[in-house]
Amino acid sequence: MFRKILIANRGEIALRVICACKELGIRTVAVYSEADRDALHVRFADEAICIGPPRSSESYLNIASIISAAEITDSEAIHPGYGFLSENAHFAEVCEASKITFIGPRPDVIRLMGDKNQARKKMDELGLSVLPGSSVLNSQEEALSEAQRIGYPVMIKAAAGGGGRGMRIVESEEELPRAFMMAQAEAEAAFGSPDVYLEKYISSPRHIEFQVMGDAFGKVVHLGERECTIQRRHQKLVEESPSTQIDQATRDMLGSQVVQALEKIGYTNAGTVEFLMDENRNLYFLEMNTRIQVEHAVTEMVTGLDLVKQQIRIAAGERLPQKWESVCLRGHAIECRICAEDPETFIPYAGKVTGLHVPGGPGVRVDRAIYTEATIPPYYDSLIAKLICHGQDRNEAIHRMSRALEMFLVEGVRTLIPLHEKIMADKDFRAGKFDTHFLRRFMENAKVEAMAMSGGK
Repeated sequence: MFRKILIANRGEIALRVICACKELGIRTVAVYSEADRDALHVRFADEAICIGPPRSSESYLNIASIISAAEITDSEAIHPGYGFLSENAHFAEVCEASKITFIGPRPDVIRLMGDKNQARKKMDELGLSVLPGSSVLNSQEEALSEAQRIGYPVMIKAAAGGGGRGMRIVESEEELPRAFMMAQAEAEAAFGSPDVYLEKYISSPRHIEFQVMGDAFGKVVHLGERECTIQRRHQKLVEESPSTQIDQATRDMLGSQVVQALEKIGYTNAGTVEFLMDENRNLYFLEMNTRIQVEHAVTEMVTGLDLVKQQIRIAAGERLPQKWESVCLRGHAIECRICAEDPETFIPYAGKVTGLHVPGGPGVRVDRAIYTEATIPPYYDSLIAKLICHGQDRNEAIHRMSRALEMFLVEGVRTLIPLHEKIMADKDFRAGKFDTHFLRRFMENAKVEAMAMSGGK
């Protein structure tokens, strides 16, 4: 087992990794920007090193500074968390060259799965269903020709992308040229590559993903699925497990296909294989995230397993325990992402937390990085906490989440807690009747109701 691990991240995921390391008897090194000097991950790590100014490009994305910090502190491994450098194949290669273990998949696998177009091709070869689509497009003329072959509507997607950036829905031939140029420009700005491709657009999809874990001995297992359909601009807000749309037969069949595909590419460590479900409940491979997910806690709640500890054990050369091959999902879990944003406009909200009360009780878990008097900086993602609730069934999980949200008080900054309370109370959400457009319709209905109550003013 490792003696010391550096955590190349911040916020709640850095704290989550620190917790796992402490339970394994591993010393931890936190890295932080000047804006995070008073952050909790800095306080609870055994050592901490400042790696640069507030901007992430000069700190949390600065590979040279992170590697230097690892070398100075004699860290044997680096855990990248999620976001930042977690899916950067070059960073994984630099770690390897520096004789530092990267806690994640091999660089070649990260690179393969990081190119969305190549990943689609590979998974198609390995037997997973994929949406009709194109290769990387070299011109508007080629895009027009491919769109006509696939059939409108289509989605333009960044080949190196994720998180909704570099994506455009195109309903007709007239819309495509402008959307193509905009998607290329956004992809270049966000990922350093203008490469885009087309994919058939499903008008009312659900977003379902399978959690996987693989060891260095060729063994891959899946830990069931998560429903991640409640989104805003392709950013997840509410996740749950299991999905109401997946029965045990489908779970076993698709899970087996996923495992077989990943064993063939030699996948190691944690990962998530994402699918879109159409109106007829057909599932199509969307992409793969080669890291731990924000929503991994949902799976931990229904399986009773610690995914972060297992990441570390696998990176240290251990085999997957045999019990992981036959995991049963127990009860139901839901996660709400608590972001420092205005619940009506979604404008990020930086500032000082002047008061805080965190809910507790049976089946309630809060992963957070905030505390009273903490300052939320304006430089990073707005996620400040994750509220996860587990129940014997979905109904109990929803009711437990509702009361926990009511008891979750954050003063000094605005958060999405009021929005989550309304979502939990929504009749369609409670009935499991939603798709990825749920939040847009939900917000539009809320505005109509607010206008009606104000007399249309």
